[in-house]
Amino acid sequence: MSLPDPKPGLVVRYDYLWTREAQVSRAQGKDRPTCIVAASDHLIRPRYVLLPIAHTPPAGDTVGIEIPLRVKQAIGLDDEPSWVIVSEHNIDEWPNGGLAPISAGSGNFACGFIPPGLFESIRQEFLRLARARQSSDVRG
Repeated sequence: MSLPDPKPGLVVRYDYLWTREAQVSRAQGKDRPTCIVAASDHLIRPRYVLLPIAHTPPAGDTVGIEIPLRVKQAIGLDDEPSWVIVSEHNIDEWPNGGLAPISAGSGNFACGFIPPGLFESIRQEFLRLARARQSSDVRG
């Protein structure tokens, strides 16, 4: 069992903790697909920014980018509509205890990569919101 290199665009299963959960002092979230969107270049303790992938359509202040069905199928996600949520994120180390295999006993932690064009749209929208301080974070 080996962990993949944590590169931007990689989709992994991760124990994502929503901001609303952290605000009520929950320490653990739910294993779900997440997309690595950025990484620090700190050599001793590099940190990674993970965006959740959710079936619930964005509403209110939540901002998300829908993942086309063909992309979901290519990286092994289900066929239900899904969005990469860019208005909140987790920041964590790699490796970390929140990573989970994509299926029980598989030893595989990565689903695959979001295609470059879609990933760039996700990254740009995340950066726009982060610069405007409209993307909240939970630090692991």
